Amino acid sequence: MGKAHRVVVLAPDGVYPFDLGIPKRVFGAADGRYEVVTCTVDGRPVRTNADFSITVEHGVEALRTADTVVIPPFDVAVIGRAAPEAVAEALAFAAPGARIVSICTGAFALAAAGLLDGRRATTHWALADLFQEWYPQVALDPNVLFVDEGDVLTSAGAAAGIDVCLHLVRKDHGSEVANHVARRCVVPPWRDGGQAQYIERPVPDATANGTTAARQWALENLHQPLTLTDLAEQSHMSLRTFARRFHEEVGMSPGRWLIQQRIGRARHLLESTDLAVDEIAGQVGFAGGTSLREHLHAAIGVSPLAYRRTFRGVRVQGR
Repeated sequence: MGKAHRVVVLAPDGVYPFDLGIPKRVFGAADGRYEVVTCTVDGRPVRTNADFSITVEHGVEALRTADTVVIPPFDVAVIGRAAPEAVAEALAFAAPGARIVSICTGAFALAAAGLLDGRRATTHWALADLFQEWYPQVALDPNVLFVDEGDVLTSAGAAAGIDVCLHLVRKDHGSEVANHVARRCVVPPWRDGGQAQYIERPVPDATANGTTAARQWALENLHQPLTLTDLAEQSHMSLRTFARRFHEEVGMSPGRWLIQQRIGRARHLLESTDLAVDEIAGQVGFAGGTSLREHLHAAIGVSPLAYRRTFRGVRVQGR
């Protein structure tokens, strides 16, 4: 398998304990492909935003050995600007070329370090106004789950931290490994980074009819040219009611969700089989190879064969 990719998590003062544990939980489930260690700015215990402090074994010098650095969130609104500036100073210890990732308010530290100047980024929607006030030079998008700028990635709160870590596993090792990690962590294997991070909706009644069965049926029939009518019939709802309920539960339209599922299935087949692009398109419900190429390029910016080369490490002939 080779040398494990070293992930160093920098715990700032006021860190959120749940989010601090996300990198170890996700990367640690990848069967030894990653080594995860935690450090603090000065090697001393740090307060959390809960009623306890944490002690770690490493100081800031651990950042020199990092392939990826993760900055979890901290209570910016309470601590003020001193906290992100302290973390920003510590980031100077990161090894050249290290990938830098923030979860939630960790983006404040990346911005304070100048790593986000002129770039797209995101953070928790509730702190977007404060972020833009402090760092107007950053192209903040508070409406997405995460933003991948290559060497720097930012994500929204809590669950979006899981999403961005899974995204990195998929990027590093492909969807088969990422899906395995997701199963072990009992989380969705893929949520598109451009998905809305905040949806204003009430919690559905426990007895309310939902769209779960229709979604499961769709996943079992992705090779078919599914329509909104087909899905609504599976839930025994009118088209209008189904579309509204689907958006309430999933946060996007049925059509967009179907495209995401088809792209995800196509990525898995590109990585794990030698099927031609046209064959894969047929198996996942796209009209043909051209349609698959267009949708994959729109989603991740590469062609099917370029994607296959990246994750399978083989030379692929043809278009």
